[in-house]
Amino acid sequence: MEITEIRIFPKEGLDKKLKAYATVTFDNAFVVRNIKIIQGASGLFIAMPSRKMKYLCPNCRSKNEVGSKFCNHCGASIGSGLQRASNADAKAEHRDIAHPITQEFREYLQTKILRAYEKEIVAGDGSGNTSEQVSSHAH
Repeated sequence: MEITEIRIFPKEGLDKKLKAYATVTFDNAFVVRNIKIIQGASGLFIAMPSRKMKYLCPNCRSKNEVGSKFCNHCGASIGSGLQRASNADAKAEHRDIAHPITQEFREYLQTKILRAYEKEIVAGDGSGNTSEQVSSHAH
């Protein structure tokens, strides 16, 4: 699989850790949007697009996001079972929509995205319209 285009959208605002979003096109045929570029304690890394997990209300069986105290549909108290107990459970609140299966491809993808991000920061006009055509080896 070949990365054929990477678009970087720098993010400005109160969240100092979230630096930008990336959109990656594979083989000019498949696109993954909303890949986050985040500043961590050990440097920049990417986070794949994800969605909040949902659980069923014990009363009406409607879906509610993890951490909700009351059902969005019937208003019933959901209870502590669906609330986040600690920061260790934070990972369980979100699930990746798309993600690399192998460590080798994850490293390849991260390297390409971070390289495009660095180019955007150095040479970009800040409009978020910087696009990089990439020719790479197949995976």
